[in-house]
Amino acid sequence: MYQIIDGNETAAAIRGEIAAAVREMTARGSRVPHLAAILVGNDGGSETYVSHKVKDCAEVGFRSTLIRMDASVSEEELLAKVDELNRDPELDGLIVQLPLPDHISENKVIDAINPEKDVDGFHPVNVGRMVAGLPSFVSATPAGIMELLKRYHIPLKGAECVVVGRSNIVGRPVSILLSQKGIDATVTVVHSRTRDMADIIRRADIIIAAIGKPGFITSDMVKEGAVVIDVGTTRVPAPEKKAGWRLRGDVDFESVAPRCAYITPVPGGVGPMTRVSLLINTLKACKR
Repeated sequence: MYQIIDGNETAAAIRGEIAAAVREMTARGSRVPHLAAILVGNDGGSETYVSHKVKDCAEVGFRSTLIRMDASVSEEELLAKVDELNRDPELDGLIVQLPLPDHISENKVIDAINPEKDVDGFHPVNVGRMVAGLPSFVSATPAGIMELLKRYHIPLKGAECVVVGRSNIVGRPVSILLSQKGIDATVTVVHSRTRDMADIIRRADIIIAAIGKPGFITSDMVKEGAVVIDVGTTRVPAPEKKAGWRLRGDVDFESVAPRCAYITPVPGGVGPMTRVSLLINTLKACKR
């Protein structure tokens, strides 16, 4: 019988730990961690993510600031606001919610954030430090995946891990984290150009599915007793639901789960851990 890896429960426990750390800081007379988010335009998904982040900050006792900018804002104005926040000594973490309007270069904006305040872990300095195994801010989803594996005591040393997908936000960084000294997993990354992909995935003790194709991983690709981490969150039509859609992962849960030792659900698996990782990074930034 498979065991569910519960991201909601784990994230709630971590928020409790962070709130306790903030109470200790307050008792010592230290200021509480402060996270600022810049939201450009009115993208529905971004609005939802940012409102969750503000709510999470309130729950753990962080100070949060939401800066809204019109979709027509110039790249220069946005970069000037980032520079102003970089220089604010009372601010620990700064995120610019992606995606940005087409006329603004995401890379330029990410590069402009002070790496010491880059709690999203996207700045090249943090990515480079992570690759070198140095202390850094690790981007939220890979950090959340690693935390889930750790808290569920999934054996990683020598385990054969297959990461499905090679994005800079999930696939690449998580493959690097899994192969680092001290973690010691053996990692294969498969992607759209991989030959015999199903055969490679079938060897895996641990599958990290981050390809963005709903139901892509089916039971015939999964060996008995595997651990499956589903990062996918694609909206699919669901007329029976009030919203008219539901989230579906990259794994065909119904057929795959009976073959697994552990599996994450969608929703309620990796998603909540992505959110809580941002709080972990902001607390780290404040303690620095």
